[in-house]
Amino acid sequence: MSLKERIQEDWKAAMKNKDRFRANVLNMAKAAILQAEKVDGSKLDDEQVIEVLNKEVKQRRDSIEEFEKGNRQDLIEQTSKEIEILLEYLPQQLTEEEISEIVKEAVNEVQANSVKDMGKVMAIVMPKVKGRADGKLVNQIVKQYLQ
Repeated sequence: MSLKERIQEDWKAAMKNKDRFRANVLNMAKAAILQAEKVDGSKLDDEQVIEVLNKEVKQRRDSIEEFEKGNRQDLIEQTSKEIEILLEYLPQQLTEEEISEIVKEAVNEVQANSVKDMGKVMAIVMPKVKGRADGKLVNQIVKQYLQ
């Protein structure tokens, strides 16, 4: 079963179970996937669906930052629950320690020694963590490592 089909089946199950919140989150994910398919002009494979879901998670994480500035705990909690649901359909996320190890290997590989080499390091790290780590977190870890 493809990831897209799994989301569809889980959406149906959520509707049958009257789990409105989960159904709404999955419906938003389905809409984002459909929109990407219309733009692309073809059916998305699992890897492309993962990219769409990652984008949705990133948007929600960015929203949480704004909600924190506005002191909106209710929206923070709701958005956090949405992220939890979406993460169920993404590959297991890497821990900070795992990301640090990948960064360390990349720094040694390109013999980076300053922040000026950040682009080289990121070029090696990002393909390895694609879909399994937030780019902003990776960026922070690389900066810490190169300072």
